[in-house]
Amino acid sequence: MKIFAVGMNYILHNKELDGTLYKPEEPVIFTKADSALLKNGKPFFVPDWAARVDYEAEVVVRINRLGKSIPERFAHRYYDAVTVGIDFTARDWQQRARQKGHPWTICKGFDGSAVIGKWVEMTEIDDVQRLHFRLDKDGETVQQGCTADMLYSVDSLIAYISRFFTLKTGDLLFTGTPPGVGPVTENNHLQGWLWNGDSKSAETKVLDFWCK
Repeated sequence: MKIFAVGMNYILHNKELDGTLYKPEEPVIFTKADSALLKNGKPFFVPDWAARVDYEAEVVVRINRLGKSIPERFAHRYYDAVTVGIDFTARDWQQRARQKGHPWTICKGFDGSAVIGKWVEMTEIDDVQRLHFRLDKDGETVQQGCTADMLYSVDSLIAYISRFFTLKTGDLLFTGTPPGVGPVTENNHLQGWLWNGDSKSAETKVLDFWCK
């Protein structure tokens, strides 16, 4: 099982990080170790080696078949479910890595850094590019996003990644985070919701866990 993730896929998040609006020339892809996966509501243990760890809520896609060099027009056949996940980031380590041109392996791929919620089957989704999602921390909404605002769509990301990696059943794709990222501390309670289109009344809580 491989965990792929996309950096800087929402333009307002890019401004949040770097103070300017921009679109990367190509998708910014990185991977997380399989030991990064955290599911079933298990607690996230804030690492003591990082000065600041940030939540980054995003839509996660589950790959459901083997594929290589997938044309974008067929990419929708290669995933069968979505959820809300959190790409935890050791922000101080990331800042140092970016300054030195180093990989993001530690700051993004450490144990427990890829949290996923309950899966929602694609049969229940109207349009993967019209999904709304939000993250609450201790009962207050801290992030809200819509996949319509992604710089690179889900299907284009699958087509791009599969040029370089063979996708396999069970692989995961974290699709990028909107603005509003921020730090977590011990005893924070995080909850994530997902809903179709503009009908917030149909929102489903798919993510619920504590930081320890």
